[in-house]
Amino acid sequence: MSVDPKVPLTRENLGALPPLCTDGAWGTELDKLGAATGQLHDLWNLDAPDKVFSVARAYVDAGAGIVLTNTFSSNRPTLARHKLEERGIELNQAGAAISKRAARDKAYVFGSIGPCGKIVMMNEISVEAVQASAAEQASALEAGGADAIVIETQSDLVEAQATLEGALCGCSLPVGISFTFDSGAGHDRTMMGVSVSEAHALAKGAGASFVGANCGAGIETILLLAEQFSTCGADLPIWVKGNAGQPGLDADGNAIYPASPKVYAEMVGPLLQAGAKFIGGCCGSTPEHIRAIAAALDTAVRA
Repeated sequence: MSVDPKVPLTRENLGALPPLCTDGAWGTELDKLGAATGQLHDLWNLDAPDKVFSVARAYVDAGAGIVLTNTFSSNRPTLARHKLEERGIELNQAGAAISKRAARDKAYVFGSIGPCGKIVMMNEISVEAVQASAAEQASALEAGGADAIVIETQSDLVEAQATLEGALCGCSLPVGISFTFDSGAGHDRTMMGVSVSEAHALAKGAGASFVGANCGAGIETILLLAEQFSTCGADLPIWVKGNAGQPGLDADGNAIYPASPKVYAEMVGPLLQAGAKFIGGCCGSTPEHIRAIAAALDTAVRA
């Protein structure tokens, strides 16, 4: 399958995509545009769409072949904590439409679904509620124009499975899932103790179209994770989006991420050899990081 975002992605053809550069961080980029501390970034899909568009457009202009949506927190349980649960559909549809407009048929749009913020195994929320929330969100993202769905930053197998099952029921799009590994001696466990092999087995068994890792302990750990995912089998494409290192603070208390665009570029070759297909950045990464990844990826693929 050639890369042509005008051709619809399906659950059958997504695996035929060539290696692609994905986008970088959204939260830290929106913070630079004036988001207040603790503000729900997703509200900008309705209140400041031009700012959201500028982030998506910057990543597409930097060479991203996949750009996400500003909908990480637009699930019903998270929105309920802000008394916004009835605005979920419009927030998701608007977020997808903004990224679709920024993509300009140059990039695919993957709708972002983040954690619900409650622990299923402790009965803070039911499996059925998580499934229903994911179905609602995936349906709205598809209606807004998303080409696929990525369930991000997962740490709990029960929530991850419920979210994946709900999203698959709620839309006809390919749905992938990405876990956050930041615990254990090798930073290869989620905070709930999930291993790479357990994450892969869940994704494969529940019908995901791809699997991988985002956020976590930093870009330096992503190669190990890609290698571990690769040993689990070649039937699911591997998605990796690492943070720009462990953040420190400047004199004003702002987070500073140490990993440069060059560091990301140098990781592309080893990541491809490890089996990664979709490569981008997470917290602290910028359009310049993505530009570096895209250039290195282009060079590697042409070699």
